[in-house]
Amino acid sequence: MASDRYTLALVQVNPRLGDVDANREMVAQQVREARGRGADLVIFPELALTGYFLKDQVPTVAWRLDGPEVKWLASLSQETAIIVGMVEESPETLFYNSAVYLERGELRHVHRKCYLPTYGLFDEQRYFARGRHVGAFETRFGRMALLICEDMWHPSAVYLAALDRALSIVCISASPIWGVTTDELPENAAHWRQIVRFHAATWATPVAYCNRVGFEDGIGFWGGSELVDASGEQVAAAPLYEPAMVTVEIDLRALRRKRISSTILRDEDVDLTLNELNRIRQTYAGATELGPASKTGRTAPVAKKPAGRADALLAARRRGRL
Repeated sequence: MASDRYTLALVQVNPRLGDVDANREMVAQQVREARGRGADLVIFPELALTGYFLKDQVPTVAWRLDGPEVKWLASLSQETAIIVGMVEESPETLFYNSAVYLERGELRHVHRKCYLPTYGLFDEQRYFARGRHVGAFETRFGRMALLICEDMWHPSAVYLAALDRALSIVCISASPIWGVTTDELPENAAHWRQIVRFHAATWATPVAYCNRVGFEDGIGFWGGSELVDASGEQVAAAPLYEPAMVTVEIDLRALRRKRISSTILRDEDVDLTLNELNRIRQTYAGATELGPASKTGRTAPVAKKPAGRADALLAARRRGRL
């Protein structure tokens, strides 16, 4: 049974770029400290085990989920659950920007970053494969969903997590400083805070946002990790620009009270969404199974030809099954 109340620790750190040994020792030390403060769950930022601007170092710092490094990481979670960002190498030798959830000595869930920014100072899609799944999973703290940085900027990702009945959302991040500073916040930091509050209040779901600090290649990271409750109110925050650990208690009974008065999740029409997404895909994606879009925006049905093996494989890929 999930705990009604638990304490989480947001740990915003400054990992050493490419120095996995130093970073794993830092993670172990921070887990011990958080446990001493009574934390049941410790959350680290995106790529906390490796640093962010890895470029060609990605294969060098990657861990396999069945490897000894992840088993060691899981051993730290016997008493205190852990969420941390790492580079994951798949059995197919694909590399992912991943977040892992470990609890009671076991790896319980992996989220692979779906939206890889490749604009401005970002170049993730050059080095990482894209994740293809967003979903909630069971923990001893209730049903939870993980997102990584840019994922949170896409409403569809949060929408999927909410529809999958997440009771809380954790977003780990390596958000750099950019934009004009307003009221001591960088422009993107101010926007982040709007996004987190909007999603928390809309879906009546607490959001824990954990961002890193420090500098890499002259680029700074602003920190400002926070917990926002189901009403969209900030209940705990770490300082800007410096390493910190913030512990805060979450009371899921307060979440119940909020959801009694908020009916958005209850009233959401999944069939309407699916039907309209299918219409939009057919209209704007060119020729489809139903034929090209007409001037009215409707699609004209066309005769189907027997599907060969190649056609079946292509259809499976489009459905995300391969």
